[in-house]
Amino acid sequence: MTLPELSSEWKTGLSLAWSAYIAVLSIWIVMQKRAPVSTMSWILSLALLPFAGFVIYYFLGPQRLKKQRLKRLRSRAYERGDADLALLREAAARAPESLRQMAALGTAACGLPVSSATSVELLSGGARTFDSIFEAVRGARDHVHLEYYIFEPDQIGTSLRDLLVEKAGQGVTVRLLADALGSKRLGRKFLAPLQAAGGHVAFFHDTRIGRRLRPVTNYRTHRKIVVCDGSIGFTGGVNITDEEDRRTRPDAYHDVHLRIEGSAVRWLQTTFLEDWAYTTGEYPNDTGAALPHLLPQLHPDAEAGDIPVQIVTSGPDTTLEPIHRMHVAAINASCRRAWLTTPYFVPGEPALMALTSAALRGVDVRLLVPRRSDSFVVSAAARSYYDELIAAGVKVWEYKARMLHSKTLVVDDHCAMAGTANFDNRSFRLNFEVMAVVYGPALAGPLAEQFETDLRSAAAVRANRPQRFLMRLADATARLFSPLL
Repeated sequence: MTLPELSSEWKTGLSLAWSAYIAVLSIWIVMQKRAPVSTMSWILSLALLPFAGFVIYYFLGPQRLKKQRLKRLRSRAYERGDADLALLREAAARAPESLRQMAALGTAACGLPVSSATSVELLSGGARTFDSIFEAVRGARDHVHLEYYIFEPDQIGTSLRDLLVEKAGQGVTVRLLADALGSKRLGRKFLAPLQAAGGHVAFFHDTRIGRRLRPVTNYRTHRKIVVCDGSIGFTGGVNITDEEDRRTRPDAYHDVHLRIEGSAVRWLQTTFLEDWAYTTGEYPNDTGAALPHLLPQLHPDAEAGDIPVQIVTSGPDTTLEPIHRMHVAAINASCRRAWLTTPYFVPGEPALMALTSAALRGVDVRLLVPRRSDSFVVSAAARSYYDELIAAGVKVWEYKARMLHSKTLVVDDHCAMAGTANFDNRSFRLNFEVMAVVYGPALAGPLAEQFETDLRSAAAVRANRPQRFLMRLADATARLFSPLL
């Protein structure tokens, strides 16, 4: 057999193997039953990157995750919410039909009902947020629960750890759940004082290879939750890092957070405990096998407030995309205004259609994004949507002062949302997120004021703005990867 003949046989064999490789992977991806655009993007990526593409998909591609809901815990939370019922029925009777449908959508999609709060406070900036959290932790008498995507062992992280060590030493139960990737700098030495004092620490989705049959590197808890004694809760965009504290860094991220009091906190509590149980295997139950002394205090009796609040959660453990649906429903229900702030803007077709349709029917639709985010690709992809948005009447601003990290939506005067979810595919489908939907003017007014304040540090994006060819090409290319971002 001559060398050319051998070469030809090798070529044929490699061609057949390559075709079989693409066919098998395509079937694997197609059987995931994801969005067609996302499916095609992954198939093309794997075809163009033979073996590297397989590794990328194995570690970062979509998977089905199962995360158990603690039915007994949720049942107890519902029982504790009986005081809310009269208030909520009265509020529902006065609410527009669109809001009643939104509340029903949130409940059906994630299983958490509308509750109430006695207080919902908007905290602007990391400094104010940290001060409020520290105050609540100092006042805790039974337990402190914290869940964070980023918890850094820097100045603010060390101060919070030391406070948690102090509370644990006083007999307060402290549980810290940190994302293994976002908080990868949290080491044993840093956590040792907290654990020595009796605090409990767990890491969500350990990134070490071999921990699971297929890694879950791409699925993170992006949630920021603090619950003190089941009665005071926090959520929003602020992580535990000096990058969000202007007292430490003048260029700190601009962000907002919420402090909530009242019975609505029980659903932040439930979310944390379910994530804790998923990560550690410790399930609160009536047998005393886990969390025995916490059971009566998980959901303390709370006074019914006059502010309707709905905690909405989402993650890759459900295909219903609750937070995505709530954003789209709220924008579609808008009559006067829909003001959206997000650090990462990579909308899918439903979200983009909702924004442009609202603007076309005369709603004051405004979008505030950072001029430069901490991701070049995401910033480029966001810019690729500007022309389409502006042509439909959406007003687009770019925040210039610092990195904008707020995630909020204000609709008319009767609906406002704030939480951890960005307006992109990753937050809507891949990350575990949480958001507070506040019905009525309690949050809509303060958030609208915050939005207008932020516009003073922003520049409007104009139609037909001059843009270099290479920049336009980069933006258009980044948009191709939108389903994967």
